[in-house]
Amino acid sequence: MSGSDLAPYIDHTLLRADATDVQVRQLCDEASQHGFAAVCVAPCYVQLAKEQLGTGSSVKIATVVGFPLGYQHHKVKFLETHQAIADGTNEIDVVMNVSAFKSGRYEEVESELGDLTRFCHLREGIVKVIIETALLSEEEIVKACQLCAAAGVDYVKTSTGFASGGATVADIELMRRSLPPHIKIKASGGIKTFTDAQALVKAGADRIGCSASIQIIENEQSK
Repeated sequence: MSGSDLAPYIDHTLLRADATDVQVRQLCDEASQHGFAAVCVAPCYVQLAKEQLGTGSSVKIATVVGFPLGYQHHKVKFLETHQAIADGTNEIDVVMNVSAFKSGRYEEVESELGDLTRFCHLREGIVKVIIETALLSEEEIVKACQLCAAAGVDYVKTSTGFASGGATVADIELMRRSLPPHIKIKASGGIKTFTDAQALVKAGADRIGCSASIQIIENEQSK
């Protein structure tokens, strides 16, 4: 796999609290230049990303919902999702309610994710559920994947990048074994090198969410 082979897997990400308009425009230009799958921006930047990418761009626009802790009221998550789609997003990266999950309220977690997924699918959007693997045991990762599958989500995603750890090869392999083949996996959090990204794809990741995308691609292309 080369840098150009890896590019279509990448969600080029900028979710820092101090992100600026200029940086978001640059993010979009870089995504277009390198052929990344998507840009992942804060909800307040979806409209700007849509404007910068322009009509007909192959680069998708992803944004986050319930970010980064996931314990917002389900009605708030729906409002965030509705507004993001109205603003022009194609993909919703929503944080699972880890607090409810840890409390054993599995029906509540599955219901929230299922309702949100059906809402997005009716509007031709896709849903990536962030389960925050750093906070879960192996058994909990398997259970979270089962709930996501039952809810009909499109992707299960490892991490927000704001917890104590990010994507690992072991977690991706476990998630792949725990999910039906049609549900994809997004690895995110702490991915800094081409070797890291390549290993995650080999383990079963279909998308790579990272802010070091240019460094990863250009370092490999320069070899």
